[in-house]
Amino acid sequence: MQTNETSQESEIKQVIGSLCMMNNRFMNFMLDDNKKAAQVFLRVILGDDKIKVRNVRIQSFIQNIYGHSSQLDILAQDSKGRYFNVEVQRSDEGAPARRARFYSSILDTHFLQPGKLYEELPDTYVIFITENDVLHDNLPLYNIRRRIDENAKCFEDGSHIIYVNSQRRDNTALGKLMQDLYCTEPKNLHYHEFAERMEFLKYSKEGEEKMTDVIEEYAARKAEALAKEAVKEAAKKAEEKEQANRIELAQGLLADGMSIEFTVRHSKLTEAEVRELASKLSA
Repeated sequence: MQTNETSQESEIKQVIGSLCMMNNRFMNFMLDDNKKAAQVFLRVILGDDKIKVRNVRIQSFIQNIYGHSSQLDILAQDSKGRYFNVEVQRSDEGAPARRARFYSSILDTHFLQPGKLYEELPDTYVIFITENDVLHDNLPLYNIRRRIDENAKCFEDGSHIIYVNSQRRDNTALGKLMQDLYCTEPKNLHYHEFAERMEFLKYSKEGEEKMTDVIEEYAARKAEALAKEAVKEAAKKAEEKEQANRIELAQGLLADGMSIEFTVRHSKLTEAEVRELASKLSA
């Protein structure tokens, strides 16, 4: 028999083995200080092979002293000084248009330093990778830019919002990237920049230790699920006991010659249930 410790270790390995980059926390580990992997993401999504990532950070907290602050999943900067915020959203509710607008604005307020000219405001890109096609036009990519209504020309303010539909997993470079987001095995990844990192995280002791908080998060969710199941089971047993008491009361009332209507009123059973009990008593 497996000991509890062996069983737990096996379960942890199963959890780690099932992780893919569409898991927000695992994506963070895949890209944390991993310039090559972040570079692949940005080059493929933006269709620009010349992007050179200077640095990449995960879970960047941006304080807004006047209002809502934000924690960005992934924040990268390239050699041209442009900033890229990448957010993985499995829930449709997590990628509304106004959230994208807010993230774009908070990047602006954070990266224009006091005394700097507006012309020095860096270009920013807010990229939502969504599990479903939240904009509903079955496009692989949605590039959102401001434009002038009267002449349909782009209003070049350096602000970019991009939605990536991860359901479009074809054989294009972007489609292969989307396939990689759902891949759980390093050997099956299209982009080797991801494979090396995934191999480390999933199949080395150091990688497993690095993902301690992912495992703890899983354990917390499991404990919560077990607690909810226990509550449901207790409620079910209580209801079964209450129903048994109602049936016993109804049987007694019917045996004493009480009417169907009286028995329904006092036993709290439905009329159909009481009539069924009555038919059994008279059989």
